Amino acid sequence: MTEPHARRIVFFGRQGAGKGTQCFRLAAHLGIPHVSTGDMFREAIRSQSPLGKEVDEVIAAGHLVTDELTQALVRERLTQPDAANGFLLDGFPRTTAQAQWLLEFLKENNWRLDVAIDLDVPEEIVLARLSSRRVCEDCGAVYSTSKPPTNPWTCDVCGGKVVQRADDSEEAILKRLALYTEQTAPLLEWCERHGILRRVDGIGSPDEVFARLLSTL
Repeated sequence: MTEPHARRIVFFGRQGAGKGTQCFRLAAHLGIPHVSTGDMFREAIRSQSPLGKEVDEVIAAGHLVTDELTQALVRERLTQPDAANGFLLDGFPRTTAQAQWLLEFLKENNWRLDVAIDLDVPEEIVLARLSSRRVCEDCGAVYSTSKPPTNPWTCDVCGGKVVQRADDSEEAILKRLALYTEQTAPLLEWCERHGILRRVDGIGSPDEVFARLLSTL
């Protein structure tokens, strides 16, 4: 298989589509960092850098992190040495304003956005996946009703209690999926207008989906 040329990638996908697994595999395969906004927020808070303290205050107050603050963190992360030859962005951009900012930032550095991937899994399938998910309260290990821990709802990793998270109820999942669609549809249209959107079928084994990703790139 021909080695992919894309090095600066934005990755979209519904919750439960397998995005985390594929992002991790693709970034490792290409030798580029997997840049997740969620991870960035947590790391910034842990570091208690000036930006991290701002993020901590915003989240502690129950507010959403602003575009300006998110963009400052993205700028800080993408200017680190390991991102010089490419990166995979996961969770950013979330708005067309953020997407436009990203293009301008890339232009400043004589870079370009190679591709935006939409890992496409129908809503009814991700709903079934998420509603069957069970998680260890202590270490976060993930199971499902079809693949439970060896001992009834006791974590194989640490012995903690395995439960269904409150936000994995059907009602909560449907709200998250509706919000994702509302936020992401304009972004996907924006990427399509710029000629960078590639839709990849996310149904199948992890290896099958990964092979499709490499072929798309």
